[in-house]
Amino acid sequence: MRRTLTVMGETFPLATPFRISRGVKTAAEVVTVTLAQGDVVGRGECVPYPRYGVSVAASIAEIEAVRMAIETGVSRRGLLEILPAGAARNAVDCALWDLELGLAGSSLAEATGIETPLRPMATAMTVGLDTPERMGLAAAALADAPLIKVKVDANDPVAQLRAVRAAAPAPRMIVDPNESWTIAQVDAMQALAEALRIDLLEQPLPAQEDAALRGYRSVIPIAADESVHVAADLDTLPDGYGVVNIKLDKAGGLTAALALAEAARARGLGVMTGCMICSSLSIAPAWAIAAQSDFVDLDGPLWLATDRAGGFAGDKGYLLPAQPGFWGGL
Repeated sequence: MRRTLTVMGETFPLATPFRISRGVKTAAEVVTVTLAQGDVVGRGECVPYPRYGVSVAASIAEIEAVRMAIETGVSRRGLLEILPAGAARNAVDCALWDLELGLAGSSLAEATGIETPLRPMATAMTVGLDTPERMGLAAAALADAPLIKVKVDANDPVAQLRAVRAAAPAPRMIVDPNESWTIAQVDAMQALAEALRIDLLEQPLPAQEDAALRGYRSVIPIAADESVHVAADLDTLPDGYGVVNIKLDKAGGLTAALALAEAARARGLGVMTGCMICSSLSIAPAWAIAAQSDFVDLDGPLWLATDRAGGFAGDKGYLLPAQPGFWGGL
């Protein structure tokens, strides 16, 4: 039976601005894909990210260019051949997963082996980039969370991190400079990272400059985010990285993300599951990887003023499962 594809852009305003070293976001700009076959509907969402040279309009155009293949039955494996890794493929791949599971009367848990019923999952709660004083105040509100993620840049990370740790002494901590540091700064921050009990340093260097991490031995693990999109990228990943941050928008869907997670673990690398600023529809498929990850950073929907109906909720640093039937038969 032929499928019917619907693709559109949507905007979800944020409750508060989200600041990182590259700028400020006030809304999540997403592309939503719906695939209908008979009475069954599959949904997927992606977040086109300017860092990777894509936009909502460009992602919609990518999907429209392969509409015929999608509507006439392309498989998830076939999709890997007609769309490149990235946001557009992610939305379609996740919609195909949702559709296939619905047609089969199955669930993501049955297909991937994750435990059910789903339980609350600890997720990093983000402290956005700001003055040290304001970051300290934001961290104080998260002092009881199990894990926080701190956005910094190259300007005053020492004061920012000291303020955050003073306000939130208990949580595990991820530090994310979003490619804004040099290798000299990574070196200079080693003692402080140890003193402040930082658990993970995420993508400190620009991806095109991370050859400096070859042979580098950090006192804390370093995670590759922008440096790794798909499993093939692991072949050239500098050995200074010990963790891979898997995002469905980078990998181009759950299918490729699962392959990346398997390949990373086979190489002895830790796995982190991340997301963009998005709605709950973006992170629902990622639960399959997050359930077996060393670090989980899926607070994207928690930044929204209003999420999709039935989506995930947050409670003191824990992500509460979406309502039954939200996505993937869960």
